[in-house]
Amino acid sequence: MKKWMKFVGTAAVGLMALTACGGQQSSAPAEPEESNAGEEAPAEEEITFKIGATQIVEHPSLDAAYEGFQKALEDAGLSVSYDFQSAQGDQNNVHTIANNFVANNVDLIFTNSTVSTLGALNATNEIPIVFASVSDPVAAGLVTALDEPGENITGVIDLHPEFTQKTVQFIEEHFEGATVGIIIDSGEQNSIAQLEAVKAAMEGTSLTLVERSVDSSAVVAEAARSLADRVDVFLMTTDNTVVQGLGALVGVANDYDIPLIVGDPESLEGGGFATYGVDFFSIGYRAGEMAVQILKGEKVPSEINVEIPPELTLLINKKAAEEQGVEWNDQWEETAEVINN
Repeated sequence: MKKWMKFVGTAAVGLMALTACGGQQSSAPAEPEESNAGEEAPAEEEITFKIGATQIVEHPSLDAAYEGFQKALEDAGLSVSYDFQSAQGDQNNVHTIANNFVANNVDLIFTNSTVSTLGALNATNEIPIVFASVSDPVAAGLVTALDEPGENITGVIDLHPEFTQKTVQFIEEHFEGATVGIIIDSGEQNSIAQLEAVKAAMEGTSLTLVERSVDSSAVVAEAARSLADRVDVFLMTTDNTVVQGLGALVGVANDYDIPLIVGDPESLEGGGFATYGVDFFSIGYRAGEMAVQILKGEKVPSEINVEIPPELTLLINKKAAEEQGVEWNDQWEETAEVINN
């Protein structure tokens, strides 16, 4: 807030006196009036914005989105104080975290998962919320439509509209007639939406889907082993619980020579075989740009449409292909971005 100061100049006037012997008047010279010329006005105080940031768990994809968000605010030159809180995979912590942000009167909440976003929206209808890493905000009840964000909420989704269809087509083309195993946390609305999309995309194909549900990352390995003798391919979505247990799933895929199709580039680098990649850092960065507009007062959330990620790129991990018994296709060298990790 600018503080303005008024300076009042004063002039001292000498008293007039008559000399007793000569009758002459003499007056003391007036003191010069103080001048403010050349003085600079007080500088405007720099505002430090308080941002509450939260995600359901910490894993490479979500962490990359949060890093992108922070970088966007840094590039915009904003002074920001972050209060980062992870729910550590426990949905009971989500509402506590959101309520604490509201109690602390933060200027904006950055939510980095569907569950975290639902928690924040339930806690406040006034504090602006910008989300990332949400697959289907409409199905989750966060917004009415992508071009109809809420009064205090908008963001960037992590699921490209063509991701599921392209992924299923890839499996059909290279693993025709395969039985596909998928593991999800049925408590995540994000995961339920993706499962339904996979089922719809598989209709009319030669593929068969077998699913298992888990409620924590600790049982991902057990669920994977229960499927290993029945499936030809593993398909992992961006389910946060399963992504947190990626190492265990990769281990089973390697042990049983089962190709693992994953939902994001970070999981590909963690041992997945193939994905149609979305850059989570870029998703977070774009969400950060939205936050900048809101914090600067240029727009309110309802004026910023929910956005989808940029177009997809087929990514293949050649080392993982070898580990999982995949016969290499030379065509991938031309049609995909190949890494050896």
